[in-house]
Amino acid sequence: MEISVFTVDAFTNLPFKGNPAAVCPLLHELSDDLYQKIATEMNLAETAFITKINPSDNFTTGSRFRLRWFTPTNEVNLCGHATLASAAVLFQSKKNENSVLVFETRSGDLAVTQQGERYIMDFPLNPPAQEVHYVSVYSLCCSGKSPNPDVYLCSNTKKLMVRLADSCDSLLYLSIGSPDCQPGYDFYSRYFSPWNGIPEDPVTGRPLLTAHTNGHRQTIFSMPEITTTGSVPTRGAE
Repeated sequence: MEISVFTVDAFTNLPFKGNPAAVCPLLHELSDDLYQKIATEMNLAETAFITKINPSDNFTTGSRFRLRWFTPTNEVNLCGHATLASAAVLFQSKKNENSVLVFETRSGDLAVTQQGERYIMDFPLNPPAQEVHYVSVYSLCCSGKSPNPDVYLCSNTKKLMVRLADSCDSLLYLSIGSPDCQPGYDFYSRYFSPWNGIPEDPVTGRPLLTAHTNGHRQTIFSMPEITTTGSVPTRGAE
């Protein structure tokens, strides 16, 4: 059995930059064990597996596909850059004829629309269900050198987001602050997921999916278009 594997650098327009994902368009489903072994072998943050839903479709004519994501250690419920990479493979390599592709995933239907040379992803928002106590996170992130950060927890995705003060210059853990050293960006972010076999992602869109409105607080991100840079300097993801 031969399986085609595409390596796609997402969130960049340059080769060997951005956040790489492996994409495997499959003619039929594989066992979960084989999915995991392939993802472990690829050893990227995520490996995406695309399968047809309608047997009469192919990767050129179909508009709905099943999509699953695996890290080197386990399957995950949602991955933005591997979804973007999957759409790019179908649009560019498989010459898909549709302007909108819909992926059936563990997080529901995810749509990717092609507009010229741009891809627009329609992803679910997962607002935090509660704000968590920040003392331990604060001491880890800033070592006491910054004002108290805002800490948010999304119970749906089990993701923690720490919004640091713009003056904070010790970005050791997941953080969002002003990238003074790299002008032209709205903020600087880092994402860590060692429990999923990902020591650090070069860039991730997950913090952007976290909005927070609660009484005296305003939504963290209110701009219609945001430019961010990740933390791995050799990748230059944005």
